[in-house]
Formats: sequence, C-alpha cells, structure tokens
Amino acid sequence: MSHKAGFVSIVGKPNAGKSTLMNALVGERLSIITRKAQTTRHRIMGIISGQDFQIVYSDTPGIIKPQYKLQESMMRFVQSSLVDADVILWIVELGEKMDLELDILQKISQARTPVLLILNKMDLAQGTQLADKLQYWEQQTLGTSVARIIPISALQGINIDQVMDGILENLPQHPAYFPKDSLTDKPERFFAAEIIREKIFENYKKEVPYSCEVVITEFKEEEDIIRMRAEIYVERKSQKGIIIGKQGTALKKVGTEARKDMEQFFQKKVFLEQFVKVEPDWRKKGQKLKRFGY
Repeated sequence: MSHKAGFVSIVGKPNAGKSTLMNALVGERLSIITRKAQTTRHRIMGIISGQDFQIVYSDTPGIIKPQYKLQESMMRFVQSSLVDADVILWIVELGEKMDLELDILQKISQARTPVLLILNKMDLAQGTQLADKLQYWEQQTLGTSVARIIPISALQGINIDQVMDGILENLPQHPAYFPKDSLTDKPERFFAAEIIREKIFENYKKEVPYSCEVVITEFKEEEDIIRMRAEIYVERKSQKGIIIGKQGTALKKVGTEARKDMEQFFQKKVFLEQFVKVEPDWRKKGQKLKRFGY
C-alpha cells in the first residue's frame, strides 16, 4: 500500500485563526487560543495519522515586523517551518487584504511549495462579501504557487474536510516520520507552561501578558497525580505585583483555571505551585531567550 507523509506549515498574520485551525485539524487542543495577537510564540507540531498517511502540522507565530529579539526568534520559527514544508496553509481572515509591507506571499513563494490559501471566518460574511473576497484573492495570487483557495470557519468547523482533502492531494509519498500514535513533538512540560500562559493572557490586560514567560521547573508524575512547580517571569517589579494581585488573588485565579485545564488535558489530578520572578528586559536579551527555549 502506498503511504503519504509530510510537513504542513500553517502561516499568516496574528489572529487570523492559525491555532484554531490546527486544533480543528488535529482534533486536540494543542495551541493556546485567545483574542489577543501574538499568543503563539513557538513552532508547535500536531500530528495526525491514518492507515496510509501522516500529516505533521506546524502552528507558527503570526507574521509581523520584529521589534525586539523575542519577535526575531518567533519569525525564525516561521522561516524554518517554510523551509521544510511539503504543503503550506496560508490563512487569511475575511476582512484581510494583501499586506505589501510584510510581503507574506513572496516569503511563501520562495519556498517553492504547494500553497492552499485558507480564507477563514466565512461564517461572518454578509451579502456578497464571501464571493467578493474569493475573487479578490484569486486576482492577487494569479501566477503564484497558490494551488487552491478554500473558504472555511475554523471555529465552526466548516469546510475543514476540504482542507484535509487539499493537503492529502499535495502530500508526497513517504513513510511516517513519527510513531502512528504520536500527537505532538512537544513534551508535557511545554503544554503545562502554555496552559498557564493562556490563563495569563485571559486574565491580564495591556502589556503584562506579553512580558510574561512560564517555565515548568518541576514535573513529577505519580500514579494518580502530577505535581508541578511553575515559575512566571516578568520584566518589571510592578508587573510582578500585578500578576500576584491583592493578597495573591489574581495569581490564585490563574492557578485554579490552569489546573482545571491541565487535569482535562493530562486526564489526571494536578497539584500546581506558582512563583513569580523578575527578569529585567528578558525579551531583548539573547541569552535569556535561549534559556527560555527561543
């Protein structure tokens, strides 16, 4: 029996719906999803396998013009995902137009890889908006490596099967890259940290969530419980006070919400300790970024 396998990179601007799409395609909640832009910082792989195929998805940070070293590292994750991609899913949202400043199409075309342009949030379209947008993107991508344009709603699960069909059509013949029961290439500690970081994005405003990094320093799995210690790093002492909150109430809320999601994710009881530390300007320092895995 012939077997297809390959790497599929999901790219686009912040908040286009990349993480929602990957979670819908994999059938698991691997990438954190919030309404705030730039919540995805790493290249996160989600793996789905069938009898005669294996797809390795990469959810990547939103494409932006970097302003500091952390964002430069994030854009390197995007670039590396384009280099080894067998298929690229370029996701744009309904109201989006071609961004000449970012020149995403040129970046994608340089990879010389089949591209599926995914027009997301079709459920929000009114009147002839969807038809107009399909025509607009057809004109913008004439003569490029875009093989097909597929309107979807990642949130509602509309036309996800068409995306799967488009991927399988363009996937090369190859043996599986990972064991067939693999779901991701990331360790459990990574997802524990991401769940806490998601709760920080949901519970705090303005710059505070973007200044935070979460590191799981202890992860001990016992028969009926996982015990973990998390360190939350911020850039300024004032941010530490905001994260902790009056009498620790804000941090306790983050911990309670994170623990509930972790117990659902790991299917086990979780004991979580959280500590907040100040690491001045960590987003701008190369050594600190390496320590945090960037």
